[in-house]
Amino acid sequence: MFEHFLSVITLGFGCLTSICQAQFIPSHPAQDQSLRFLNEQYDTGLLSPPYSTLTDIPETHWTVLTHPSHPEYGVRVKKTNFCDDTVNGYTGYIDIQARHLFFYFFESRSNPDVDDVIFWTNGGPGCSSSLGLFFELGPCRITDADGPKFHPESWNTNANIFFVDQPVGVGFSYAEFGEVVYTSEDAAADIAAFVAIFFDNFSQFKGRALHMAGESYGGRYLPLFASAVYDQNALRVDAGLPPINLTSVMIGRMMLSYYDMQCTPASIKPFIDISSCVAQKHVMDRCERWMRRACIDHFDKIDCSAAYNFCSATYTTPYHLTGKNPYDMSKPCEGGVRETLCYPATAHIRDFLSDPKNRARLGVDATVTRNFTSCNQEVNGGFSIAGDILHPTTDYVANLLERGIRVLIYVGAYDWICNHVGNERWTLAMDWSGKQEFGATDKREWLVDGKKAGLTRSARGLTFATIDGAGHMVPYDKPKEALALVQRWLANEKF
Repeated sequence: MFEHFLSVITLGFGCLTSICQAQFIPSHPAQDQSLRFLNEQYDTGLLSPPYSTLTDIPETHWTVLTHPSHPEYGVRVKKTNFCDDTVNGYTGYIDIQARHLFFYFFESRSNPDVDDVIFWTNGGPGCSSSLGLFFELGPCRITDADGPKFHPESWNTNANIFFVDQPVGVGFSYAEFGEVVYTSEDAAADIAAFVAIFFDNFSQFKGRALHMAGESYGGRYLPLFASAVYDQNALRVDAGLPPINLTSVMIGRMMLSYYDMQCTPASIKPFIDISSCVAQKHVMDRCERWMRRACIDHFDKIDCSAAYNFCSATYTTPYHLTGKNPYDMSKPCEGGVRETLCYPATAHIRDFLSDPKNRARLGVDATVTRNFTSCNQEVNGGFSIAGDILHPTTDYVANLLERGIRVLIYVGAYDWICNHVGNERWTLAMDWSGKQEFGATDKREWLVDGKKAGLTRSARGLTFATIDGAGHMVPYDKPKEALALVQRWLANEKF
């Protein structure tokens, strides 16, 4: 069973191309896997790489980006048309010595030379961002055996967008010698370097807003990713580079609120047996005190793990016995969580991305021989053993808020695993200078086409929003409302 969190968005802008280098190699799947294959070097004194704009990138060759401030990192990218004929699409790898992270990139359908950039990662931990691309918010969806189809409510309607398979081992990402990344801190270093390399290499993105977004375990990943990007700014300034203009973040986390979602009419009528509700009620104070003492006040991995495992079993086991979809309480789980995440249509994504012809078109490295899986259980288990899930992220959120970075929490009203009760509670409980003002602000309705889309509360840069009729995968369940929410957030408009 994967533990899940909610979503994160961060913003920033790129800068100079004068510090960058670019190299070119054939995009042949049988190439040498390490950065040793980069054999054509451009003069570091060039004011810009040979292809200074992304649109000039060819389909027949990898364009390889490097950065003197990140000598252990490189980025391979090529134009790849497979999804949306109305825009340019790209695929590539973030190369970190023997580790390689796969990504997709799509230009905006509106004005790609002006519109913002969104960075998306799925959660898990261990789940591929191909789910976000092909099932939720991407420019095309795969819902049957006929392959990708145009998605009119994609988030690239007026934004450029990345989908990144991270950490290593997820999706088409791979390691040459069994290297692993099992902590969000290590993953954050990789993403911060990628942001610098990509935006410093292409002059068209200079000054452009970058929005880092994700769902589920992204609530653990992305506060750390945003902090790494923010803290990297000091080094950039020392190197003579402008700082990345980090602007906003989205996140969420909870456990004890599972009682409210199962045993009270918080979203739907109570649905687990009364004896389980009584048992959960009786241990609530104990779990709250135990987890605070062992996981927050003074972190002790053994004690925190014991508290987490006991309380998690108490609050989640009765739910799973109901057979309900943990991502949408209004529906039964179809196809099994491990097999299809309770959405049988995801099997079509698996089949499409396991086809050798489609892999060759995408530029997937021949080293990746396994069939595609939406979520990697080994990565998930590694994060669990490392205890990554046990560390709270609210202090990262608070520190980002104190630095003027806006934070948006959004959650579907039918989501159980990342439910609105728990998300609202931690936003109200979080210690920061705006705590009192945020708590004193009443929730109100927000509308789409004159109809209620959910409830929202906002103060001092922190916004909480629910989406009616949506589960965990908000863009899948409510694509129009999700797009409206994102567009208003990026435009800094009131919901």
